[in-house]
Formats: sequence, C-alpha cells, structure tokens
Amino acid sequence: MSQTIEQADMHSFLKTDLMYLNLGPSHPASHGTLRTLVAMDGESIVAGVSEIGYLHRGFEKSVEAGTWNQGIPYTDRLNYCSAIMNNVGLAKAIEGFMGIEITERCRYMRIILSELSRIIDHLVCNAANFVDMGALTNYWYLYNQREFVYDFLAKLTGARLTNSFTRVGGMYHDFYEGWEADLEDVVSKCEQGILDSMGLVKTNRIVHDRTMGVCAISAEDALSYGFTGPCLRSTGVAYDLRKDAPYYGYDEFDFDIPVGSHGDIYDRIMVRYEECFESMKIIRQAVKRIPGGPVNVEDGRFFLPKKSEVYDNIESLMNHFKLIFEGIKSPVGEMYDSTEAANGELGFYIVSDGGGRPYKIKVRPPCFYMMQAYPHMIEGGMVADAVINLGSLNIIAGELDR
Repeated sequence: MSQTIEQADMHSFLKTDLMYLNLGPSHPASHGTLRTLVAMDGESIVAGVSEIGYLHRGFEKSVEAGTWNQGIPYTDRLNYCSAIMNNVGLAKAIEGFMGIEITERCRYMRIILSELSRIIDHLVCNAANFVDMGALTNYWYLYNQREFVYDFLAKLTGARLTNSFTRVGGMYHDFYEGWEADLEDVVSKCEQGILDSMGLVKTNRIVHDRTMGVCAISAEDALSYGFTGPCLRSTGVAYDLRKDAPYYGYDEFDFDIPVGSHGDIYDRIMVRYEECFESMKIIRQAVKRIPGGPVNVEDGRFFLPKKSEVYDNIESLMNHFKLIFEGIKSPVGEMYDSTEAANGELGFYIVSDGGGRPYKIKVRPPCFYMMQAYPHMIEGGMVADAVINLGSLNIIAGELDR
C-alpha cells in the first residue's frame, strides 16, 4: 500500500507517467547477477535503485573454515578476470601479518604476473564494453589477445582462469624454462591488439557521442563514494597504491599513472588502455631485472618441504602433515593490508586468535564501493547509457558477494 502511495506521489510531483524497468539480474548486459530497478520518463532514467545479493559464494565465511593457504583458491572467485592479483593480495596480507619476508625472485614473479593480470582485466573490460556499445570488431582485437595470455598462464600454472598460484611465503613453483620468450611474445601481441582497437575508437565520432560527457562523476563524488583504481583516476585523481604506498619495490620501476579529466565513460575506457601500456613497461623492466635463487622461503614453519624430502625424511613428513592439517601458526592480533588490483584497492582485514586458520578475514573489494554510485551516475541518461556505464565501471559480481 505504501509503495503505491509513494509511486502516486512521484507521479504527481513529476506530472508524468513513469515506466518501471528491471535491468537484470538475468541479462548479459548486467555483467553478472545484479539488478537495477529504474523509473523512466520516456527514454530517460529519472531514478534508479541497485540490488545485489543474487550471488551467494560466502567468501568471507568460507575462508574461516580452512587454513591460511586454503583461503587462496577462494580469492580466484572475487575478480575472476584477474585471479592472480587476488591471490597475491591475500598472500601479501597474511605474510605481512606473520612477518614473512618473501624472496627477491618471488617479489619479481608476483609483479610480472600481477601486471599481466591487470592487462587481461582491462582487455576484457573494454572488449565487453564495446560489445555493449555495438562495436563488435574491438571485441576480437582485444579478447583474442587475452586468450594468448591465458595460454601462457595455463602453461605456467596449469589453469586458465582460476589459477590459485600463490602460497603463503612464495609461489606454487618457479617459472618454466623459456618463459621469457613466451611472455614477450604474449605482451607484444597484446600491445598490437590494443593499438588496433584504439585505431578504431580513439577518433570515432559514434564512440565519442556515446561516451564523452556520459555518466560522468566528479573527483569529489568519486572520492566520497570510495572509488579507487582506473575509475577514480579517470576523474583526474592520480591515486595508485603502487606509487602512493609502494610495495614489492614498485617505486624502483619507471612507469606513469594515466589520468582522465572528466570522469566519463570515454575517460574510463582510455585510462584502461593507457594502463595496459604502463603494465607492459613494468613487465619488461621486471623480466630484465629478475634475480635467480629460490622462489619460496626456506622455513619449515611457513612453507611445505620439498616432496623428495617428504618421501625420505621423517621430520619433513611430519612438518608436511602438520602444515596441511593444522596450518601455519599465526600471532594473535589484527591487521589490514592492500594492493593495487585491476579495479582499484583490494584490501584484506585479518583477525587471528593464534590458530592455524583465520578467525576472520574481511575483504575490501573495489567493485563493492563503486556499485553504490551506479544509480546516481545513470540518472538523467538513457537505458543504453546505463548499460555501457556499468561496463565502464567494470563491476564484477564476484566482488559484490557477501
């Protein structure tokens, strides 16, 4: 009854008949299982309300049930377009909490794989966004390059999408022999694909009309909503944890932070394009500098012994058994740590009671905060604008799960 009265009040206030339309949750343009109810005056959106909660993975509760390392596969399902970056984020937070110092080779390996993951995340974001816009050719220029990266990751990790490749204290294993040439080939193909796509859209009048000045957000509003990553940088705010709170030695690399000026869909697209080129610069520098040595810490309190030692040595067998079944013993306390993931700041708040598994892990995914601004951004636009705005924010439903 109250809903009917509210709608009647809205009708009398606007002096028009409104049409109510569901965008999602079961629609390919919703980029996941999320729903936005919009009130429309003709072609224009007058108001919108977003609803999440259609995806029930229970990430935070599930992580409590396993050991510290057993939580890593769950992170693959947060932003599944750049799974390794989520692996690295959780492993880094746990290592910081436990005071584990990873090796130099591991540090470089994580940088290389994280930046490669950033590239494929931006590729799929822009590719899908152009499909929503009707510019299908760009999809093949960008998405095919992503497949080359997946071939490389499959050869390295054994999995294409959900890699689960990091471990607390290191990585599952080192690079394979000849990886440098394979990686350079993949990066070069991505570079060419992006250049081909940019040649189609950078000065395209239709793309400009559809994206310039559309669903713009100011720097002040973006900050107040909790924006981070490319969407914040598109407003002109050059905030990037790799520069502002450097980790893994990112301050030793030569790269720039691309920024926009209007915070509209066009800026969000172009910032992601430019960030791909910056990630390529970092990867090429890291490949030249990566040192030799072990990729994992050699400390039985944190990392599994070599399989050959487990078969031949009773102490190694016992150590292996205790780490698998009881987990790494952690100090009592709590800590927050974050990394610059593809969509922005990915943080983990860890609470430990001193056992071999977390008492609580609270995740701070970038999409969860940006989604709250979406209804505000689409008001005054049309349904077609709302669809490509969602794509330009790169909302990943796995990060909205609670």
